[in-house]
Amino acid sequence: FHTPYGCSKGAAESYIRDYARVYNIKSVVFRMSCIYGPHQLGTEDQGWVAHFLIQALKGEGLTIFGDGKQVRDILFIDDLVDAFKLARKNIDDFSGEEFNIGGGYENSISLKEFVKLIEKTTGEEISSLQYSKWRAGDQKYYVSDFTKFSSKTGWMPKNNISKGVGKLYQWLLSTDVIELPKTMTSMSA
Repeated sequence: FHTPYGCSKGAAESYIRDYARVYNIKSVVFRMSCIYGPHQLGTEDQGWVAHFLIQALKGEGLTIFGDGKQVRDILFIDDLVDAFKLARKNIDDFSGEEFNIGGGYENSISLKEFVKLIEKTTGEEISSLQYSKWRAGDQKYYVSDFTKFSSKTGWMPKNNISKGVGKLYQWLLSTDVIELPKTMTSMSA
């Protein structure tokens, strides 16, 4: 409940808990961090990992709000699906609980570091990188502590940032959902 965005997530969490209680439904709440992977076409606000990579592949500029030192942990979709399966398997024990689910410290990265990773992954420099003023409500540091879920299930993310971003990159090159410059499409052939 730190920002309007956080309040909306908190309200949704309360609705889930109350709905489950009133209608006697087993439920688990995942407080998810930045999830990314194939089939995500992201925007600056939601799905920023895919958004940054897509903008770079299209040769379009990126805007970073703030100084680029803000840190987020990111989690590859396959790892989230594994966590969902474990929660479902243990629903009788976990019903009514909330769990932080994200990449954790090992999968945390600043926006500046992420830009460098994109350049390394694609082999291309970002054509235009701009900085703009901080947006109200943006957190400077957020890394999920998933110890509670991990200690109950043994779950840990399997895909580190480089591996996950590489998978997203390969998917973007193999699909026609975005129009890539000819140099990029020839790289995937």
